[in-house]
Amino acid sequence: MKLSNKGRYGLQAVFDLAYHTPGRAAQIKEICDRQGIPARFLEQVFRDLKRAGLVRSKRGPRGGYELSRSPAELRVGDVVRAIEGPINLAAGDTRARGSSGEVLRDALAQLGLRIEACMDEVTFAELCSRAEKLGLARTVANRYVYAI
Repeated sequence: MKLSNKGRYGLQAVFDLAYHTPGRAAQIKEICDRQGIPARFLEQVFRDLKRAGLVRSKRGPRGGYELSRSPAELRVGDVVRAIEGPINLAAGDTRARGSSGEVLRDALAQLGLRIEACMDEVTFAELCSRAEKLGLARTVANRYVYAI
């Protein structure tokens, strides 16, 4: 199984919100600068995350995107399913029942469920804790809005 670029970018974006901007909204440009993700691609990612209810958007000068749940309640599996859909290792196998293909299809379906369960064991709070242990610097937010 390989995660698409969109799936990896989704995980990076949610991690960025959890780690660098907890409790406040972040603009796409901020996240792009920190994570090296193309802005147009990130807009698509946030559309999927918003549709799944994982992030919410805020308008205005301090607007942007923020997590809709705490990092402790948000799991890697939630983000992967929101962007990639359910993990189905046996997708597209249309062999008749009773064939040896059915046995393999059932085994792959069970493996897919196990992979999802593993992804659901990892929260973004745990990832933030790992980042702190590795010494990843947090970005200091510029909370000032300059108007002329």
